[in-house]
Amino acid sequence: MAEDWGAKKLGPPPEDVRYDSGLADSVQSLQEEEAVLRLPSAPDDGPPKSGAASRLPLGDAADKVSDFQDLERVDSTYGSVSLTESLPLTCLPPSGAPETGSQDPEHLDSLTYLSEEGDTLLHLSIIHSIPELSLYFISLAPKDVLDIQNDLYQSALHLAVYLGQVRVVEALVEKDVNLELRDRKGETALHLACEKERLDCAEILLRGPRGPQDLQLQNWKGLSCLHIATLKRNPALVSLLLESGADINSQEGNSGKTPLHLAVEMLDRSLLLHLLQYRPTVDAFMYNGCTPLHLAVGRKNAGLARVLCQAGADIMQRNREGDTPQDLAEGNNQLLALLPFDDLKISGKPVVTSA
Repeated sequence: MAEDWGAKKLGPPPEDVRYDSGLADSVQSLQEEEAVLRLPSAPDDGPPKSGAASRLPLGDAADKVSDFQDLERVDSTYGSVSLTESLPLTCLPPSGAPETGSQDPEHLDSLTYLSEEGDTLLHLSIIHSIPELSLYFISLAPKDVLDIQNDLYQSALHLAVYLGQVRVVEALVEKDVNLELRDRKGETALHLACEKERLDCAEILLRGPRGPQDLQLQNWKGLSCLHIATLKRNPALVSLLLESGADINSQEGNSGKTPLHLAVEMLDRSLLLHLLQYRPTVDAFMYNGCTPLHLAVGRKNAGLARVLCQAGADIMQRNREGDTPQDLAEGNNQLLALLPFDDLKISGKPVVTSA
């Protein structure tokens, strides 16, 4: 995870000084994961095989497990009502059983059930969309049981958010489960809520009994929840995170891009304007010294450059290669009109010449 060097302070020299610094990799990675991991609404792959692991991705991706070793795990029988055929009958709530209070010892034994893949009954009931069983288990189990992670480091909360089971997410948060547990990709449940653009789940996670998680936490790709929401171009999620305490000037861990850099790299004027409402550092540095204005000019986008200049961006700020946005605009009259040379002034006002 990269160190936050702060505004106006440059980080270590970059290995790659290209102005996009890997944005395409970040966006492509998110798109590929979403395409592979997207779950069908009600698939039915038939009854579970004896001892089957709850690992197989759904839909067409089920045939590609060997090609995608780090896919999110969801059970091969997701949506199947035959889940109980492979589980002890004592795992199910008896008819008319109260949700809390003393329970039959056999029912309490179900709290310690673990599959070969490390799944508890709660993991499996979430995977198979049996909310009544999930809520019953949550009402019985202590917090440390609810926080058990399977062999992919997924907690029940991870799976409930991923599958959009809002009632289960709310019940788990009310039991004060650990919001900062990370799966094998370094993602918390809130990271997943942002990736899947589940605003309702994100709102629940951010109002937990102990308040929101550390919003600076980054996954193993160096992305915080705010970076993911920005890459998803979701202004509602961006606002929710910022109003909950996320740092608008936070740098992602690969090249030091802030959300403002990301919006410029995606050429998203609407998102850029939305972010500027929260008064970010307009001249924030990437690790190679580039500001958002460097990126806008480097992409020859006069519209974005104009927005940044109006927000007070410094046209003479140098990156690590010694280039200013003005230098990068050389030969482009449209951009040069926005970035006039300081020595062409009359009575202190810049003079713009037309070609």
